[in-house]
This record gives sequence, structure tokens and C-alpha cells, in this order.
Amino acid sequence: MDDLRIRAAAPDELDAVLAFWKVAAEGTSISDDRSGVERLVARDPEALLVAERGGELAGTVIAGFDGWRCHLYRLAVHPDHRRRGVGSALLAAAEERFVRLGGRRGDAMVLDHNELAHHAWHAAGYAPEPQWSRWVKPLGEAPPAG
Repeated sequence: MDDLRIRAAAPDELDAVLAFWKVAAEGTSISDDRSGVERLVARDPEALLVAERGGELAGTVIAGFDGWRCHLYRLAVHPDHRRRGVGSALLAAAEERFVRLGGRRGDAMVLDHNELAHHAWHAAGYAPEPQWSRWVKPLGEAPPAG
């Protein structure tokens, strides 16, 4: 894994990240658009971590910290790079970031039906908390399709 490099995404890489998620991520989010990712990076330039191997994008994770909680989103590894430590390395980098910022516990958004992700998260030491449910409400108007 010596050739794996993890770093914050650069602003000029956001289109590549969005295209990557269409291939590597499970499901979509209301924020999976250029303006959503631009806002993330503008607010917290270190939150969107990318892993690259051989100059190719191999994985991503969003490690957001709001000063109170540590949130993990969009852990995605390209199918060609899975089971080679990319996800583990991204999570380790995210956790190191959280510790530096004073975070105490990481939580992850994981789709209920994504069994592959369940195994990866469990292997990294995460577990579901059945006493909690996610409650959501879309805000504002939906962006135009396309």
C-alpha cells in the first residue's frame, strides 16, 4: 500500500469526485451535485478526503466535524481497488483528523441494504445503534435534474 496517497480533495477535482461516486458509491444523495460539494469544500477544505493510487482516484470519504460531532459520509472505493486497504486507510485518516480537531466519536451514514458496507464498517470497529433512527427533511427546492 506504499503507493496509496490520502489527501484533501482540491477544488478543481470536484467534477471528478462526482463522476467517481456514480461508479463507486452506493445510492445517491440530495447533495450529490457540484454546488453541494463546492459548499462542503468552501466551508471545510479538509473534509473531503481522497485516496489515489497510481495517479487514479481510488476512494473517498467525507469526514465532517461540526465542533460537536464527527460525521462520516461517502466512504466509497472504486471496484478495481476494493479489498486492498483503501477504505481502511481512508477511515484511519478521517479518524486522525477527528482526533486532531477534538472529536470524541465518529458516526457513519450507511445504507441498511448495503451488506458489503456493513462488513467494512464492522471491520473498522463501527456498529449500528438500533435505538437511533435517522429523521430527515429536504430543505428548499430540489435542484434541476441532470
